Amino acid sequence: MTAATELVLEHWVEVCEYHDLLPERGAAALVDGVQVAVFRLANGSLRALDNLDPCSGAYVLSRGIVGTSGTANSVNTVASPMHKQRFDLDTGQCLDDDSISVPTYPVRLVGESVQLDVS
Repeated sequence: MTAATELVLEHWVEVCEYHDLLPERGAAALVDGVQVAVFRLANGSLRALDNLDPCSGAYVLSRGIVGTSGTANSVNTVASPMHKQRFDLDTGQCLDDDSISVPTYPVRLVGESVQLDVS
């Protein structure tokens, strides 16, 4: 298949309304069998990553503490409520252990509808 004929498969699923998400808080959503943590940041932007904390094996990242890394190149983070490992909300990389990461997912706002694609 050439680039010109390559199909782009997107599967956007509405998970909630924008106003249902509180700033600096997470919410869990089940999308096509995948537990996802969705976050509305203080600046109004949205992020989504897997809800599974790989360090504890519990689906709890949506209940984590949202913040920033505090470095010169500050990144948005969520700290696991279990063992406090911090994950970059843009890349899923654990900031406390380079060998650990979680999947991130595209999230978009269409009108007031928050939509995710976990395909």
